[in-house]
Amino acid sequence: MEFTHGQPRSDQDGPSSMARIVDRNIKALLARRQAEQENRNTSNKLADRVTNFAGSLQSVWIHLAIFGGWIVWNMGWLGLSPFDPSLVVLAMVASVESIFLSTFVLISQNRMATLADKRADLDLQVSLLAEHEITRLVILVTEIAKKMDIAAADDPEMQELAQDIHPEKVLDTLERHEKEAR
Repeated sequence: MEFTHGQPRSDQDGPSSMARIVDRNIKALLARRQAEQENRNTSNKLADRVTNFAGSLQSVWIHLAIFGGWIVWNMGWLGLSPFDPSLVVLAMVASVESIFLSTFVLISQNRMATLADKRADLDLQVSLLAEHEITRLVILVTEIAKKMDIAAADDPEMQELAQDIHPEKVLDTLERHEKEAR
């Protein structure tokens, strides 16, 4: 919360600098997401469209009508002569459709996994940067505390916090603990 002349600033005074930063970041992320959507190649666009349709209730109703009608017709319940009395053609159509739908879903999932990996990499980079900045602040504050003869400056934990974290060592430690837990 910001203060103006000792008084809390109201939302009517305009957005705080923190709100402006959050707003800027949200707009940048949304613009990036929009650009990624627009830059998909034709096959990814097609795969996404097919996957979106196949995962809709409209698709369920269409399949229910087509397959249900096919079965009702070929069971002879409508008084029409069956064109697939053993329903073998229906089974083949359903199987081929399943093969193509699963392929489209996998294409979409692969693209989404790639985007998730990019976002995870960004998150990791931001976290590493924040950790580095916090480590530098701990060092600075500890030096200030030493100059001011504040006892907390000699706390051994402060010395530990002032050490840079190496991600590869954290991963090695994590893997070692996972192996020990098995």
